[in-house]
Amino acid sequence: MRTRGFTGILLSLILCAGGPPLAGTAFAQQASDTVAPERATGFAAAKRVEAKDFMVAAANPLAAEAGRDVIAKGGNAVDAMVAVQTVLGLVEPQSSGLGGGSFLVYYDATSKKLTTFDGRETAPMEATPKLFLDAQGQPLKFMDAVIGGRSVGTPGTVRLLFDVHKRYGKSDWASLFEPAVKLASDGFQVSPRLASLIAGEGDRLKKYQGPRGYFYDDAGAPLKAGAVLKNPLYAETLKTIAEGGADAFYKGPIADAIVKTVREAAGNPGVLSTADLATYRVKEREPVCFSYRALDVCGMGPPSSGAVAVGQMLGLIENFDVKGFGPQNIQSWRIIGDAQRLAFADRERYLADTDFQPAPIKGLLKKDYLSKRAALLDGDKALAADQVKAGEPEWDHALLFGRDASIEIPSTSHFVIVDKQGNVVSMTTTIEGGFGSRLMTNGFLLNNELTDFSFKTHDGSLPVANRVEPGKRPRSSMTPTIVMKDGKPLLAIGSPGGSQIIGYVAQALIAYIDWDMPVEQIVAQPHFINRFGQYEIEAGTEAEKFAEPLKALGYEVKAGEMNSGLHAIEITANGLAGSADPRREGIAVGE
Repeated sequence: MRTRGFTGILLSLILCAGGPPLAGTAFAQQASDTVAPERATGFAAAKRVEAKDFMVAAANPLAAEAGRDVIAKGGNAVDAMVAVQTVLGLVEPQSSGLGGGSFLVYYDATSKKLTTFDGRETAPMEATPKLFLDAQGQPLKFMDAVIGGRSVGTPGTVRLLFDVHKRYGKSDWASLFEPAVKLASDGFQVSPRLASLIAGEGDRLKKYQGPRGYFYDDAGAPLKAGAVLKNPLYAETLKTIAEGGADAFYKGPIADAIVKTVREAAGNPGVLSTADLATYRVKEREPVCFSYRALDVCGMGPPSSGAVAVGQMLGLIENFDVKGFGPQNIQSWRIIGDAQRLAFADRERYLADTDFQPAPIKGLLKKDYLSKRAALLDGDKALAADQVKAGEPEWDHALLFGRDASIEIPSTSHFVIVDKQGNVVSMTTTIEGGFGSRLMTNGFLLNNELTDFSFKTHDGSLPVANRVEPGKRPRSSMTPTIVMKDGKPLLAIGSPGGSQIIGYVAQALIAYIDWDMPVEQIVAQPHFINRFGQYEIEAGTEAEKFAEPLKALGYEVKAGEMNSGLHAIEITANGLAGSADPRREGIAVGE
């Protein structure tokens, strides 16, 4: 069992709103006893939860408790996954749901094998390279593309839940929908987070009747925290899927309603068809794994860029003694920040749906390639802008791509589950941006996932790998991860957060592996992200004391809100230890 020393690691001590930073052993007590509320600035410490037999960590207490109850009644991790996701789609509808897509990293205790499932949305077969170009051939403004039917891809989450349950589930499929059906029928209290996000939408969420009638009261005011919200349409949709399986969603009245909503969206119709829904398939893919400090870190490969980008960051960082430097040394953050920049430079050029074009995944993760790239980090100053460009990894196929031009906005949800048998679920699930396309049908929101494609198709004469093509899956940053030790799962983790997800997960892994932080600290530590040159540090936290030292190294620094949603479960010799990111409303529960 690993030793978890953390006294004196000031970096991980978060500023509570209106109070001083906690310190030393006081933080340990706070971490054990405090459930963190969401606040405008600052947040309390995360809570550490320990259990002997099983655990669920998710972004909303109602969802986590639904998963716990399923396992307590004899279900397994995959059964709990269905219950957690269907409840999340009700109580946290802005982040994920039936109208979106998911990536799952799964460890099966019976076969002792790790696999991944790709439930990412696909571009409609009628989509063309001009999907996000205006009449003059110029890229649309981002929100002009998002709101309406144009941005909606074929949802994948329902098919993923059904297919994985059919293969690995233990409980009766229909029974797993009961918690969400009851909540939707009886009503649930709008959470402070959901209320604040509705209020923050302004008129965007009012454009179409579905969300306007659901998220606002009779006077047109946004729902307040504590209001009881019922969703009978969602309950009926769930009952239909419970009885008819995934086909009841992808064919028939529900599918027809989805297509009608997309194609008749006033001002910005889309091209999704019933054939797109009827032919959608989940793909099982080999996990992308890499070695870091004698552990195997495994995650989702393309169309997700998550595992490759995290692998590159850690592969670059492994050439330096960040463990010896520690989290208080500015050189740790220089190395970590510029490793992120180099990984993102490769990501925007090379990574996309490999069913449509090859990607040099092996080359990008080769130790000799990363060692050569790491030489760029040998100095003691920030990399100059002209030093941060895509490398030249070894290719299995010779093909050059141009730089990408896509935007990912931070929404999404992540949950982790470990059951009594040792099966492990690490699943990231999304409808893309907050409230997706702002279209709603049958009680659920539809995704805006197609805006994860590059709006431009070429960079000069070179094609962009992540360009729109019919049937293609847009590149993602979702990074569901399982860390393995000696062939057994050690840690399950992931986060929402758009393209910042990659940095959130990488930093958590460095804190866990190199700095021996416990799970409640790795999900709560202040964030340092550098994707494109500007060093983003988390406002209201100890990260701000690094602003001037980072500027002295040559970085442009910006402090701001960084709303991750990390959830982690560690499998130890004595049982399970889990925690939920205090920036959101999640909890870890278990027995």
